[in-house]
Amino acid sequence: MATGYECCSIQLIDGDGSFNDTGIEPFIKEVKLHECGLSYAVVSIMGPQSSGKSTLLNHLFYTNFREMDAFKGRSQTTKGIWMAKCAGIEPCTLVMDLEGTDGRERGEDDTAFEKQSALFALAVSDIVLINMWCHDIGREQAANKPLLKTVFQVMMRLFSPRKTTLMFVIRDKTRTPLENLEPVLREDIQKIWDSVPKPHAHKETPLSEFFNVEVVALSSYEEKEEQFKEQVANLRQRFFHSIAPGGIAGDRRGVVPASGFSFSAQQIWKVIKENKDLDLPAHKVMVATVRCEEIANQKFVAFTANENWCLLEEAVQSGPVSGFGKKLNSILYASLSEYDAEATYFDEGVRSAKRKQLEEKLLQLVQPAHQSLLGHLRSGTLEKFKEAFEKALNEGEGFSLAARNCTESHISLFDEGYSDSVVELANWDCSKVRDKLRRDIDAHVASVRAAKLSELTSSYEAKLNEALAGPVEALLDGAANETWPSIKKLLQRETESAVSGLSSALSGFDMDAEAKEKMLSSLQDYARGVVEAKAREEAGRVLIRMKDRFSTLFSHDSDSMPRVWTGKEDIRAITKTARSASLKLLSVMAAIRLDDTVDNIENTLISALVDTKNNAAVTDRSITTFDPLASSTWEQVPPAKTLITPVQCKSLWRQFRAETEYSVTQAISAQEASKRNNNWMPPPWAIVALVVLGFNEFMTLLRNPFYLGVIFVGYLIVKALWVQLDISGEFRHGVLPGLLSISTKFLPTVMDLLRKLAEQGQSPATNYPQTNLGAESKSFQNGSTSSSMSSSASSGVTAPTNGIEYSSHSREE
Repeated sequence: MATGYECCSIQLIDGDGSFNDTGIEPFIKEVKLHECGLSYAVVSIMGPQSSGKSTLLNHLFYTNFREMDAFKGRSQTTKGIWMAKCAGIEPCTLVMDLEGTDGRERGEDDTAFEKQSALFALAVSDIVLINMWCHDIGREQAANKPLLKTVFQVMMRLFSPRKTTLMFVIRDKTRTPLENLEPVLREDIQKIWDSVPKPHAHKETPLSEFFNVEVVALSSYEEKEEQFKEQVANLRQRFFHSIAPGGIAGDRRGVVPASGFSFSAQQIWKVIKENKDLDLPAHKVMVATVRCEEIANQKFVAFTANENWCLLEEAVQSGPVSGFGKKLNSILYASLSEYDAEATYFDEGVRSAKRKQLEEKLLQLVQPAHQSLLGHLRSGTLEKFKEAFEKALNEGEGFSLAARNCTESHISLFDEGYSDSVVELANWDCSKVRDKLRRDIDAHVASVRAAKLSELTSSYEAKLNEALAGPVEALLDGAANETWPSIKKLLQRETESAVSGLSSALSGFDMDAEAKEKMLSSLQDYARGVVEAKAREEAGRVLIRMKDRFSTLFSHDSDSMPRVWTGKEDIRAITKTARSASLKLLSVMAAIRLDDTVDNIENTLISALVDTKNNAAVTDRSITTFDPLASSTWEQVPPAKTLITPVQCKSLWRQFRAETEYSVTQAISAQEASKRNNNWMPPPWAIVALVVLGFNEFMTLLRNPFYLGVIFVGYLIVKALWVQLDISGEFRHGVLPGLLSISTKFLPTVMDLLRKLAEQGQSPATNYPQTNLGAESKSFQNGSTSSSMSSSASSGVTAPTNGIEYSSHSREE
């Protein structure tokens, strides 16, 4: 039979009842059944063995089922159930060729497979062709009666049977018109239906509720082949669009989608083989569950491998992605749309449930990427906030105003970024991320606020420290009656200035009054602390300060010139004045006097340390008299304000006196030495005696000028030795130290003078500069005093160039 169509077939169930689960999938793919959705039909044929079922199917649907060879005898040709695709018929139509009933091969009592195959055909087929002989119509024991009983009996095993079209194909039609045969056949069918036991729910259910009965008649294939083929060709036309409204199976129900057909058929046969009642609605749900889950898994796997999703997932790991939500929504909707397209014909409840599960799995898959995006969005927004906030502060904007404006603008910026990343299928709440961003912003603002306040406070503290430390140190160094009042005024003035500046600076922070007052009070306390710390620091150096003050007053006069002890100074009075000033410094440094309280520290120190009468009295009554400094506190001065305790003052004064005693002793010694130096001339009576007694010798010298020259040279030498040995200076410290010092220096000095004289004598006369001897002689003769002469002589000896020149000229003269 040449048809021009290709046909493929498969043995779905073999003769032993085994389902071909490995071969059906390739068959389904080859016929492209999975693309059909609900637009496909299943036709099966049943009837007695060797009744021409395969022949009819091959001519009707252009299949290639194996046909019986009449020349080899009548025997079983089809074993089990075979399936093929009808060639050239739309929509896609599958046809099943069932093993013939009443075959001798299975035996008289082996009807189990017949019932199982019949039930399988009714469960999966939209149209069931029942092949029967024309001459069996009207007979009580004809071959069609057991077949119909089998069909109706197994129909009762379906909890909710499908609406199936039963098409009775009358073979080898005789001359009896079909109009006369059909009523008889329908009457027999009704009788069989009425005689079949039914469940209570279907006692009164008419046959038409479960079956559409169609009757057709065909001529004998062997005797009238051409007429048979023509009739089959006409019948074939009825199978075009058979499932459309008005078609042969237009009112079918409970159709399994094409993609689930293979699984459905396999499960139906499994239930039938286990001899269980077949619940088609439950089976339909089960098939829908399995298939929808398979489709969902396929879409999930396809989504994970989707290139756009992989690129999007990779991109979001490194930073925010513009249009993330739109891109992801597009990929998600595309995947779900594919699922809907493939699962659209399955049970709606199952389909929706599996779609929901697919959505959840997809959302669970993409949620980490979404969270990563939100993390990048949050961190990016936070960094932008920090930059904008810092810029606003640098431009001089108020802190609170800048914080409020930047916070609002960047929270809005985050909201815009989130709206761009919204996944429409998910009901994800970004409030946690948003709250985390706000907490981070608030934490940063608080951190910057604390840093700015600390910086501001430190700045004013530094200003206070600079404004107070130096002046306070200077005031304490020049301790006087007005020292502490001056320090108090300085503290008050600088504190008011700093508090005013800080208060003005804090106005931009919107601080509550209590916190602001606390900061201002802290600044005031800091200023007071600077003064007190500096006072305690200076108190630790009070002994040095006292000695410096004593040294300054004792060693310098009122014009601040170094004092020279000539013997006219009153060392006792100077010492008392210097010590009183040092004691004044000690009394000033003894306590902090920033309050208006009055103390008696100075009087106590004076009475205990300076007053001679009191000291003498204390000495006389050292055992019984109370010592005002024998205490660790001052009267009317709290311990916190005490810098130097009375006991410490006493100890410091004792140490001060001991360390300054040497300066006083040195001054007294210097004064005595000065007096001795000024009294080296002999008494007047001795001078008169020398004049009287030495008159003759003086006249002798006048008569003989040579003696006078010798005496003059001797005088010059002695004057030079006097100057070189600094005799007056050596004897300033006493006679014995002076003699010892001169004795060690005398011989080297003499040798040095002789060496210089020798050097001058060996020099050429022309090398000596010309000297105005006349002027010198005139000066000498015009009554220069003896002191001038002695000075010139000493200069001549100590200065070789000039002195030796004078002596040589003198010798020439």
